[in-house]
Amino acid sequence: MTLPFETPAKRREIGPEAFGRIAASLRREAGIALAPEKAALVHGRLARRVRALGLDGFDAYCDLIESREGAAELRAMVNALTTNVTRFFREPHHFDELRRETLPRLVAAARAGAPATIWSAGCSTGEEPYSIALCLLDLAPDAAALGIRILATDLNPEVVETGRKGVYLAEALEPAPGALVRGRFETAPPGPDGAPRLRAGEAVRALVAFKRLNLVGPWPFTRAFDAIFCRNVLIYFDSPTQDDVLRRFAGATTEGARLFLGNSERLGPASAPLFDRGGVTSYIRNAKPAPAA
Repeated sequence: MTLPFETPAKRREIGPEAFGRIAASLRREAGIALAPEKAALVHGRLARRVRALGLDGFDAYCDLIESREGAAELRAMVNALTTNVTRFFREPHHFDELRRETLPRLVAAARAGAPATIWSAGCSTGEEPYSIALCLLDLAPDAAALGIRILATDLNPEVVETGRKGVYLAEALEPAPGALVRGRFETAPPGPDGAPRLRAGEAVRALVAFKRLNLVGPWPFTRAFDAIFCRNVLIYFDSPTQDDVLRRFAGATTEGARLFLGNSERLGPASAPLFDRGGVTSYIRNAKPAPAA
């Protein structure tokens, strides 16, 4: 029943109880912590979903995502509430370090018969793993034949598919060093806006495998990684979840592997003993025992 003072718009506002239920669902599903001050953001991103589903308000929306029948909408909610901000060669000092400290060692080992794997965790639309691939091809054009691979994972299947296609606005490649890009991207058909687009060439795409993965779920890996990029992802987790993921990273890497975090991210007290300082928000897996991933 609608009360005389309760307009449809008013009923679609998100109240504290509905916000708490949405925050709890997001935490269970993706490990992401939502602070109360994010209520306006949640309303802005989900109000359209509530209207599209023909629901009476956020209480009904919460009933849906908490039900067995609402599993698909729960995934859509997680996608709507996660931010995918990235660009080619973001935080360029990490790629300088990768080219100077990590890739020469991995290429030399691969030429000696020990192939390597690099993980881009939280890869968004693919700019990060393709930036890694460009650095690798610059040092070793035969990287694919050497068995060096890049695993790119993200929670959102839509951005994973975008990365797999490897098509970007031409202007998006401007931050990339020209020598690394030249000859490795090809012209793609323009989009509806008519803007020029480029597609990662076959040699670049061959190095990167895109998969959907929830960082707080199981990790179905059969071998350890030689480097991990996980930048500007941990900031969405609470402290216990951050430490758990970092300890799992330690358990999923080889000794001497390098972990790259975002510029605002740091190791926690439980994970810090497992890594040594490498550079600016980069860390080196040391020889101390780590839990298995």
